Amino acid sequence: MKNVFAALVLLPFLMAPALAQGAADAAAGKTLWEGNNAFCKNCHGRNGEGAFGPDLAGRGLSAAQFQQAVRKPWGVMPSFTTEQVSDAELAGMAAYFATLPKTGELGAWRVPLATDAPHGQQVYVSAGCAQCHGATFDMPRASFGGRKGDFALMKDLVYNHTTAMPKMEPTRPGTRLRMGNFDPLRLSESQMKEIYDWAHDDLGFRPALQARLVPGEGAATYALNLANGGEKGKGLVASGLVIDVIVPAGITVTGATGDGYKGVHTDAKGATVAEWQVARLAPTDARDFSITLSQAPANIADLKGTVRWAKPAPRTGPNMDVVNFAARPAAPAR
Repeated sequence: MKNVFAALVLLPFLMAPALAQGAADAAAGKTLWEGNNAFCKNCHGRNGEGAFGPDLAGRGLSAAQFQQAVRKPWGVMPSFTTEQVSDAELAGMAAYFATLPKTGELGAWRVPLATDAPHGQQVYVSAGCAQCHGATFDMPRASFGGRKGDFALMKDLVYNHTTAMPKMEPTRPGTRLRMGNFDPLRLSESQMKEIYDWAHDDLGFRPALQARLVPGEGAATYALNLANGGEKGKGLVASGLVIDVIVPAGITVTGATGDGYKGVHTDAKGATVAEWQVARLAPTDARDFSITLSQAPANIADLKGTVRWAKPAPRTGPNMDVVNFAARPAAPAR
C-alpha cells in the first residue's frame, strides 16, 4: 500500500519531464514547419489542413507513422533522408500536428491545375512540382540555362536530388536541401521528359541572372549589382535588359550612377521607377549601379525592383520572365 501511495505521489513529478519534452518537441516541430528550411507546407497547407497533399492536422499520426510517411512515402511525394530532417524533428512535427484540430476541408493548391495549359505543364503541376517551383519552373529553368543542362541532368536531380544537387550548387550555410528524392515508379521517366520538353521547348531556359540591392555609401544610397551567374561558354547570354527600381511612395530619386541609366518615370500603376538599360550580359559578366534617395525608406524591403530581358524569350506565348529583387540590409562585418 505504501508503494502504491508513493507511486501516486511521484507520478506528477515523473510525468512532468515527459510532458515538458513533448511540449518542446511540438514547439520545435512548429518552428521547423513554419520556417524556410522545410517546404512541406507548400503541399500540405500552412496549418497542415491539406491541399495538394493530404491533411496532417489532428490526424493522430504517431511519430513512427509520420517518419514512415516521410522516409517511404506512398504517393508521388519524394522521400527525405535523415540528413535533411532527423527522426527527432519528424517526431516534433507529429507532436505539433497532434495539438491542432482536424480540419473539415482541404485548402486550395498553391498553383492550381489549369485544364487549358499545355500538356507538359499539366504533367508538371499534377506531379506536385509547381507547388514549390511555381507555375513556370522559373528557378530550375535559370539553373539549366546557366549551365546548358540536359535531360540526363534533370533525371539525376529529380531521382537522386540529395546527392546530385550539392554537386551542382553548394548548399548555403545555415540552410538544408528542401527537396527529396522522387521514385521513378511514381514519377516516370516519360512523364519527366514531358516536363523537360515543355520547359525547354515551349518556355525555353532562362539566363542565370542575379540582382542584389544593399545599402551603399551614404545614408540613403543603395548599391545595385546585376550579374549573369551562368558558366562561361555554356550559359545563356541575356540581351535587351531593363532594370527597374520601384521607389517607395513619398520618396524621390536624387541621384543615380551606372551605364545605361535612363532616368525616372511613372509606371502604369502610378509608381515612381528608376530605370537602367543594358544591351547584353554574358555569363560571368556583372554591372554595378547605385541609386540615392531623398530619404531612406522606413522598411528597407519596400525598396524593390525587377529585371526583364528581351532575349532569350519563351518560344510560345508572352514573355513573362522576370527576376524580382528587394533591398536587403548590409551584411554584418566579419
